[in-house]
Amino acid sequence: MMEIREIDCRGMRCPMPIIRIAQEIGTIEIGQELILLSDDPATAPDLAAWARMRNQFAQELSPARYLVRKVS
Repeated sequence: MMEIREIDCRGMRCPMPIIRIAQEIGTIEIGQELILLSDDPATAPDLAAWARMRNQFAQELSPARYLVRKVS
């Protein structure tokens, strides 16, 4: 089983967490997952919109912690 990489964007403001996850998703295979750490309140709605537009999976696991799975 592959280790899930964490992308630490705590302290960064919009749009940096989304830019970072968009860059990282290109480096993994379909089915692999990333953990995004972000304390920016805009991350939850921005990540949900990004996932919808890019046909990826994103879920808030807890405040400031998100799971992103590459779907396509």
